[in-house]
Amino acid sequence: MSPTEAPSLSQAVAMAAGELTGLPETPRRGRGLSLRTLIVLRWLAIIGQTSAILTAYFALHFPLPLMPCLAAIGISAAMNLATMAKARRIDGSLPDGPRTAAQLGFDILQLATLLALTGGLANPFCLLLVAPVTIAAAALPARQAVILGVMAIIAVGFLFSWSLPLPWRLHEHLELPLLYRLGLGLALMTGVLFTAGYAWKVSADAEKLELALATTQDVLQREQRLAALGGLAAAAAHELGTPLATIQVVAKEMLRAAPADSPEAEDAALILQQAERCRAILKQLSDKPAEDDPLFADVDLKALLEEVAEPHRGFDLVFDIALKAPPGQPVPRIRRLPEIVHGLSTLVENAADFAVSRVRLTAGVDAGWIEIDIMDDGPGFSSEILPRLGEPYVTSRPQAKARRALADQIAAASAGRGGGTGKGRRAAPPPVTAPIAPSQGGMGLGFFIARTLLERSGGKVSVGAGQDESGRPRGARVTVRWPRQALEVAVPAMESATSSGGT
Repeated sequence: MSPTEAPSLSQAVAMAAGELTGLPETPRRGRGLSLRTLIVLRWLAIIGQTSAILTAYFALHFPLPLMPCLAAIGISAAMNLATMAKARRIDGSLPDGPRTAAQLGFDILQLATLLALTGGLANPFCLLLVAPVTIAAAALPARQAVILGVMAIIAVGFLFSWSLPLPWRLHEHLELPLLYRLGLGLALMTGVLFTAGYAWKVSADAEKLELALATTQDVLQREQRLAALGGLAAAAAHELGTPLATIQVVAKEMLRAAPADSPEAEDAALILQQAERCRAILKQLSDKPAEDDPLFADVDLKALLEEVAEPHRGFDLVFDIALKAPPGQPVPRIRRLPEIVHGLSTLVENAADFAVSRVRLTAGVDAGWIEIDIMDDGPGFSSEILPRLGEPYVTSRPQAKARRALADQIAAASAGRGGGTGKGRRAAPPPVTAPIAPSQGGMGLGFFIARTLLERSGGKVSVGAGQDESGRPRGARVTVRWPRQALEVAVPAMESATSSGGT
């Protein structure tokens, strides 16, 4: 496509995908826990607390304040019954951040009360203060998790400064040294901070990966829908052929019956001309078959490289496409999978954005493997990005050349329609001064999606430094390598012999 033509459908789809992935990062999904989960967890805590209190009082004969302890547990049970009643009125299976924070805050206060009645930091069950904060860090926004963490630390400080004596055997008194209790308090605070921070980091990474995988699925579904449009177009062309033929027949009869050089004859000729144009368009549409057509479900390896490079030609870049195969062997035909087309297109787009003047696409074939190298003459991968390349939300992409050139095309086309001086003439494109929206990889998802799609097709993606034509290190290199049987389409022996003899 020349730089002066209007943008093609594939470029428009790429722009739409870029606008979708360039949106601001969405808030974390699934914040909080469902009320049903909180109810189950609290019943388990109530059962455990009741068992521990009754065992210590009746089996071990520890002189603990039984009634205040049972009252604290009873308040927790009443709170759980009220929560169950609320869950019946609303959908208790949906996560709710504020309710989760309130419930966990109540659990911290109730547990701190029980600990204060049973020895404070000398009670080995004080370790349970870590649990609500860890749950909050994994399931709640950072602000609410921090508030609950501060509550737990305040509770530790309160238990250090005041608590009833630790219940022990009759006529014996266990008093821990002050320094030891201080160490327990500091250890508990450190455990709260470390465990909560670790849980928050793991949850955040898992959530980013989940969102990136969901985006990958969306891209793949969009590619499959676009591929299905070819079949719809072919079906529409077939259905429209009959009424179009009828229009042509009627138009010919009108032209034959109308006097020469009359307005009616001109109208009939125009109808015939436009009907013939429609027939040509329908023929072109019907020539683009459905993806599952066995004659077109596969593609020549070099043609695939031409297809993924075509949208970027003409944007002040030179594309070198080469194929390396053993002498005397035919070029293999491979399955044209949406995953491969989109993945390679994204890698070529990345190379075009960073390249100075040249992008090289090389396909290599041997007995067991099919390998595609994509190299550019840009600055290459930075040392900070290279170890993390392939992870979601890792990017250092500049403004895309293709997007900038496409904006120039649109501006030039608009100027040509509005300010042309004559038929067939187009005004010079004005300079584009408006900021260009970031391209498809602006969020750091482009390479991640491409790598995921290509590895799903059976390929292995590796990255490194590129080389120029003289073999010196320059630019970046991305290599995709598939087992040959994973991509190659089996060609019947007779057809293979015919194609070899023809060449």
